[in-house]
Amino acid sequence: MCGMPSGKTTQASAYEADPVRPTEEDRVAASGSELIGGPIGRRALLGRSWWTPVRVIALVAIGMFALGLVQKAPCYNGAWFFGASSQYTHACYSDIPHLYQGRGFADGLVPYFDQLPGDMKYLEYPVLTGVFMEVASWLTPGSGSIQDQEQWYWMVNAGMLMACAAVIAVCVTRTHARRPWDGLLVALAPAFALTATINWDLLAVALTAAAMLMWSRGRSLAFGVLLGLATAAKLYPVLLLGPLLMLCWRAGRWRHFGTALAGAAVAWLVVNVPVMLFAFEGWSKFYTFSQERGVDFGSFWLILAQNSDDPLSTETVNTFATLLMLLCCAGVAALALTAPRRPRFAQLAFLIVAAFILTNKVYSPQYVLWLVPLAALARPKWRDFLIWQACEVAYFLGIWMYLAYTTSGDAHKGLPTDGYHWAIGVHLLGTFYLCVMVVRDILMPERDPVRSSGDDDPSGGVLDGTEDVFVLGPAARPARHVAHFEGPKVDWGRTGATGSSL
Repeated sequence: MCGMPSGKTTQASAYEADPVRPTEEDRVAASGSELIGGPIGRRALLGRSWWTPVRVIALVAIGMFALGLVQKAPCYNGAWFFGASSQYTHACYSDIPHLYQGRGFADGLVPYFDQLPGDMKYLEYPVLTGVFMEVASWLTPGSGSIQDQEQWYWMVNAGMLMACAAVIAVCVTRTHARRPWDGLLVALAPAFALTATINWDLLAVALTAAAMLMWSRGRSLAFGVLLGLATAAKLYPVLLLGPLLMLCWRAGRWRHFGTALAGAAVAWLVVNVPVMLFAFEGWSKFYTFSQERGVDFGSFWLILAQNSDDPLSTETVNTFATLLMLLCCAGVAALALTAPRRPRFAQLAFLIVAAFILTNKVYSPQYVLWLVPLAALARPKWRDFLIWQACEVAYFLGIWMYLAYTTSGDAHKGLPTDGYHWAIGVHLLGTFYLCVMVVRDILMPERDPVRSSGDDDPSGGVLDGTEDVFVLGPAARPARHVAHFEGPKVDWGRTGATGSSL
């Protein structure tokens, strides 16, 4: 039986000499390692060379990002500028070069303050994303043709987004101290590389990943500030406060949640209030556009609308989508308070963001970036992760082939409507499958790859190993181990707890 760490020993230091090696517990990881010589040996000198897990994973992430840039080469060399459908047939579309001129950056217009020509009167992105776009425009040379400028603008943004990708990989790698190699799930995710430069979502994803790292280190204020900044770049990060509230309620950690909430609110206000005061109409465009936007790509609402003689109105879809999301929130809250062991923060964070994606009236292909870091922390199992990624890659190809079909006129190059509906279904089923696996881990903690290794909640910070103070339902009774499960028994509720088989 492994010795328990003393009260004076931090969890990170107790585990430093005993990292979890995925190739020893994950068959897919072990099989994949054969490409580089097989699983690492017992006598390997880990941590004694420059090639630490963090550096290796960061370099792999940058390499995969670079491959994603190469995949966009047909568009960079002309498809963005010539021909209506070629950027779709090559599956290399990006919003970035098109919006350089379309949102006034080429003309030096100030986002939110200057009105744009055309139907979109103001920039329809949150303020921090607008700042990111504006900074990139400052770094873009103003000489040459508009095509040259758009190419430069995309390259500048790609460089800035590559830094965000590296931050994400490093943060995920360091969040679970004993499981650094789980960061390879993010670094090698094919959908991550394919969608990284479609839009500016990586900024919010990087801030959210950094926030998760800060929470895992017990730094509640830093977590709140980073989450507030992430919410100022994209709306979805604010959803993480809901699961955190439930977990802190169950553990009685109200002060830490209050600190995090205050930090998030102040950071969001610092970014948004100046624009709200002096350019309210431009600032509010993101929120009004989100409300008024009709049913769009990637959602099951689109399947219903395109197969109905009398589609639901936008207002009705907004209402039903909100109700579905509220039901999902209630389900996540119930899971948080009734599970046999308090769920890990990363698990509930993944579930709430996935619920938003599944119920929303639009799913742009780059939204997968929101889930990749959370999925790597919530369910670090290569088989399930790759199944989900395969579904997302199928959807990535499906939406571009569908747009190629709709923009190619009588040539009908690409995927017809019925085929695109199947692509949407694959995406929805893949995401739902991963949600089911995470819920199963919550209800049967011994099947959770993280807890079966002896950890409690390494991304939970102050929640890690904390005893419950408020529990509903059967969770208040002694936990039962899963029947017919062969594996270590987890002594839930103790920091660094291990069973007799570890």
